[in-house]
Amino acid sequence: MIVVLAVLMGLTIAGSSGVATAAPSTVPAADYPPELAAYYTQTLAWSPCEEGLECAGLTVPLDYSDPAGAQIQIRVNKSPARGGAAQRQGSLVINPGGPGGSGLDFTAYTARSVAPKVNVAFDIVGFDPRGVGKSAPITCATGRQTTALLQTDGSPSTRAQREQVMNVSAILGRGCLTMSPTLARHVGTDDAVRDMDVLRAALGEPKLNWLGWSYGTVLGTRYLEAFPDRIGRFVLDGALDPSKDLMQVSRGQSRGFQVAMTRFAADCAKRTTCPYKGGTAKVLEGINALLARLDTRRMPTNDPKRRLGQSEALSGMFQAMYATWLWPTLRTALRQANRDDGSLLMSLADFSSDRTGPNTYAGNTISAFYAVSCWDAPPPPGEQGLAAAAAAWSRGAPVPEMAKSMAWGNAPCTTWFGHSNRAPAPANSTTAAPILVVGTLYDPATPYPWAVALSKQLPTSTLLTYNGDGHTAYGGGSACINKAVDAYLLTGAPPAAGLVCN
Repeated sequence: MIVVLAVLMGLTIAGSSGVATAAPSTVPAADYPPELAAYYTQTLAWSPCEEGLECAGLTVPLDYSDPAGAQIQIRVNKSPARGGAAQRQGSLVINPGGPGGSGLDFTAYTARSVAPKVNVAFDIVGFDPRGVGKSAPITCATGRQTTALLQTDGSPSTRAQREQVMNVSAILGRGCLTMSPTLARHVGTDDAVRDMDVLRAALGEPKLNWLGWSYGTVLGTRYLEAFPDRIGRFVLDGALDPSKDLMQVSRGQSRGFQVAMTRFAADCAKRTTCPYKGGTAKVLEGINALLARLDTRRMPTNDPKRRLGQSEALSGMFQAMYATWLWPTLRTALRQANRDDGSLLMSLADFSSDRTGPNTYAGNTISAFYAVSCWDAPPPPGEQGLAAAAAAWSRGAPVPEMAKSMAWGNAPCTTWFGHSNRAPAPANSTTAAPILVVGTLYDPATPYPWAVALSKQLPTSTLLTYNGDGHTAYGGGSACINKAVDAYLLTGAPPAAGLVCN
């Protein structure tokens, strides 16, 4: 079963006395309804924490329609502006993607490696969205159930295999209701966006400055729609098109990963370390032959208790398409597999799922990914519809099993217990603030046409293009991209329209 996603850890649902003591707020009273005053005027109690950062807890209502009811805590951290008070411009809130990605885990890396110049002028602020990591984490499956899901054949070819996919997938929705019953209906993106505005106020910022990658562009776009008058500097890198439903998103990703695998194969064919000789087509032929073998016989690894199956091999291949620095690892993994050793492909699969041991995982990524994704969108078609999509998408695809798995990956959402009332629609924001949308021409997970579409939907946006491979661009290998985004964040001036960076 393939989960094409993002990352991490654990918190609580508190009683109504959990709001931090109110303090004088820099946020005008008109900025929030009176019933939310205690949340909007709370003070963040910062204290030193790991990696030289400062950490705090933000209290928000579990259910915004019942602000006097149960509460949850959103865990927040920051890397304070290194330029001091004289150079400080405010806070820059970040999100690395997902759904399920931990912002807490990404703060220090962003401050030191992705945006060190920006950290001179801005506090880099990370947070785990509700349901994720340390912010009231949702649980929808045990470790053993998560392992079973990841090992299930994600491109079923028989009736029995299809039934197994549907049965294993249905466990997730039921698990959310049994293991996280209070939280399960309150982890959607719209609730997370309202948390973001409470965070903005608690940070003392009249406007939100935002840096979002991948799913972080969904959070950013929803905030643009909900709070158009509170927009500061906004970077949306690896954009999703909000007009797409789950199946349309998966279809776009299926095409994107096929392009990425073809480009990987072309690169591999040029190298002496490539296990398959004879050009791009021969490399793809070798990959498909390997996947066919793994569909009927699991391969030994360096762990005598684990054998590599097709599902894990596909997970490893998907993971390697996210960044070109993983391409050499995939070449080596394929060479090993040709010698009947699945160890490195299994390691790539474990990296993808944050596996830390037998039936243990570093966080709740899988649960959070589906809990948010399935809630946010209308339900996809059932078993027959998924089978039809898998057949159509794989027809003529360079790596058919990858295309099939993209369709079947939506199986958990077909039986989900509830969905948002929001229908997929183009972004609609009245903001006058200049927005920066960044797209990568060969991005497998958020294909470039989505960035083009989102930029057209946001009239005040500028599209910045990276002519390269991998998922998202800022903080990667392009000095041109990094310079343009840094300049926008520091000055508010977007780059020239139509700029393409190599």
